[in-house]
Amino acid sequence: MSNIWNYMKKTTQAAAPAEIERGEAGGLRVRWQDGAVTSASARELRLGCQCASCVDEFTHRPLLDPASVAADIAIASLDPVGNYAIHLVFSDGHDSGIYAWPLLRSLGKAG
Repeated sequence: MSNIWNYMKKTTQAAAPAEIERGEAGGLRVRWQDGAVTSASARELRLGCQCASCVDEFTHRPLLDPASVAADIAIASLDPVGNYAIHLVFSDGHDSGIYAWPLLRSLGKAG
């Protein structure tokens, strides 16, 4: 017989960052607890935002026009959100995105 505890035991926690630092082009460089290192530019992170202003909540259709994001956009500030994400504020004033660890990792490139 299956119960919720059996399901929960099978799930794995996403790898969390061991260190997050400002990288090239105003982006982020992340060293993960599993040893991987990823980096993403501020523009890549801004284009990857999954907030309701950037992605339709029901259809998941992108709402953000990539042409509207400046090439020289920067991260103005970043703050932790619990033990599962960071909140980024961008130089264009966008401040509603929360980047959970799996999203942050998927937006980064190895290295």
